[in-house]
Amino acid sequence: MYKLVLVDDESDVREGLLTEIDWEALGFHVADTAENGREAAEMIERHQPDIVVTDIQMPFMNGLQLSEWIRENYPATKIIILTGYEEFEYAQKAIRLQIDEYVLKPFSSQELIEILLKVKRNIDEEVAQKENVHLLTEHYRRNLPVLQSIFLSSLVTRRLPQNEIHDKVQSYSLNLEGSRYMVSIIRLDPKVKEGKMPALTLEKEGTLSLKETFDHDLELFAVLNITSEIAGKYDSGHTFIHHDEVVVLSISTESEAESVSQQSLRMLEEIRYSIERYLKQTVTIGAGSVQNSLQNLHMSYKDAVQAFDYRLLYGGNKVIWIEDMESRSSEPFTFSDFNEQELVRCLKVGTEEEINILMDQLFNRITDTGLSNQGFQIYLLEMLTAAVKVAKEIHVDLDRLFGNGATGLGEITKFSHAMEAKVWFKDLCLKLRNSIASDRESSYNRLVEDAKEYIRQHYRESEISINKVCEHLHISTGYFSAIFKKEVKMTFVNYLLGIRMEAAQELLRNTELKAFEIAEQVGFADPNYFSFCFRKKFGISPKEYRSGAKAQ
Repeated sequence: MYKLVLVDDESDVREGLLTEIDWEALGFHVADTAENGREAAEMIERHQPDIVVTDIQMPFMNGLQLSEWIRENYPATKIIILTGYEEFEYAQKAIRLQIDEYVLKPFSSQELIEILLKVKRNIDEEVAQKENVHLLTEHYRRNLPVLQSIFLSSLVTRRLPQNEIHDKVQSYSLNLEGSRYMVSIIRLDPKVKEGKMPALTLEKEGTLSLKETFDHDLELFAVLNITSEIAGKYDSGHTFIHHDEVVVLSISTESEAESVSQQSLRMLEEIRYSIERYLKQTVTIGAGSVQNSLQNLHMSYKDAVQAFDYRLLYGGNKVIWIEDMESRSSEPFTFSDFNEQELVRCLKVGTEEEINILMDQLFNRITDTGLSNQGFQIYLLEMLTAAVKVAKEIHVDLDRLFGNGATGLGEITKFSHAMEAKVWFKDLCLKLRNSIASDRESSYNRLVEDAKEYIRQHYRESEISINKVCEHLHISTGYFSAIFKKEVKMTFVNYLLGIRMEAAQELLRNTELKAFEIAEQVGFADPNYFSFCFRKKFGISPKEYRSGAKAQ
């Protein structure tokens, strides 16, 4: 059912069309009717119809002016123009406004019905194109391998939220179930033969020729094919290309990290040998650390890159495992840029539930890794620093947040357990988030009160508009409209009209000014439109209102 607004200054035309046409049977719902362009614009803003049927000749704002306004503000809305024969040439100007259809007066209801059905078919086709589930599904299926690779690249290169991992795994039909994970990277060694230039010579310093780039990509895909085949034999996770390397994501249900790493290293050695045998090309493989969660894969990938860097010391055509190169007492553990960005987002615009979830994630990492007391204090200090930076940026009173003279630094050394720190820091974040939200609400209130004051001072000016108010307040119209409607429960136009009508009532009761003089006094350039708006709001004309007020 498509929404429609009917606009014509002749009431008998509007009523005739409403009664003679079975709109519901045609698939239309007449959301409203209007008798002039200005009134129609308000209704279109309120209902946002799919179709507007409008006459050309109307008071206050004609049909072409209304159409121009619709095209500027609601470009997807279909427009049907009703025009008399003598207005036909005038109506042709509508071509530049991309009017969808026009109906020449006088017309029968059947003629209008045919036009309506034609426009409806056009809308149906547009909707069908956007909602063709089969096409979308097929497009998604064809692109699924690409989407999987993009997601896996993100998964190994940065820490993703647990809910995002879960959603993407489900959406992309990936099986990542396991208890231990290990990331390895495979990169082609440079081709250099003794006494000869490298096979991939440079056209210009720092650039490869098109043919050389193509050959390199083919070799990388050949490496991927061999790697995927061998990893499949070991039933060991996923392989994919990330930038200029092949990544192997090993997944195991084994509980012992040592057995997982040893099986992965045997597989990687077979991959290295097979590539050299079948492609006549050597590769260097960097193997990362074993991790116990998908969220920590970025650590294993980082270790794999560090392991690969040891090729400079030990040469290529090898599998290099980070554990052989660097002795480690514990996993790398930092409050990353990603963690800080997520904390800042939650403090500024997040919900209480989102803060609770984030606190669980951040502090569960501490208990999972068995961090030292000193490392724990450093981690908490980094979290606190991020929160304080937000407080200073938003100009939150730190004394109100921590207590007079306190900064939170002294609290960090007092905690004997991560859960104590979690309770304290969660409470701190909630207080900061609520303070920011309260200040924002107060700012909204001040903004709206300033706007109201400006309207009260300038409503007598016929040129006053939402743009002028926003220029005065130094904010955008979109931001102001949303806040004003949220706080005042009505649009700027309706509020301005209410102020003007109240002033008009006062002048009608207490002065002998003529109606046209009062119209000018309250900001109406057109006395007829003032009378129209007054009657629409109060149900009587200004003259009738004055007579009633004096009779009392």
